[in-house]
Amino acid sequence: MKTTSNPAIRLLRIRGHVQGVGYRNALQSEAIRRQLSGWVRNRSDGSVEALVAGPVEDLDAMIDWARRGPPAAVVAQVTWTEAEGPVPPGFQRAPTL
Repeated sequence: MKTTSNPAIRLLRIRGHVQGVGYRNALQSEAIRRQLSGWVRNRSDGSVEALVAGPVEDLDAMIDWARRGPPAAVVAQVTWTEAEGPVPPGFQRAPTL
């Protein structure tokens, strides 16, 4: 994770046609490219959930990216909330919940 100002944690929920289209892999790659920490997973309701930690500016850019997603995705909605707690280093794919 970058050591710039304003670190924060966001819990994102992405809805639409976002499973089976490479969304998790693409989000993971984008987060790693931005040097963010956290995880991404599918949800049993068909959405994708991600916990992302890093500088606020990078989190805002990540949320903008999430609204587009990879080319095969059709994103209908992205919501996020502030989150707390320890975030493991790196960016992983987590099991479906």
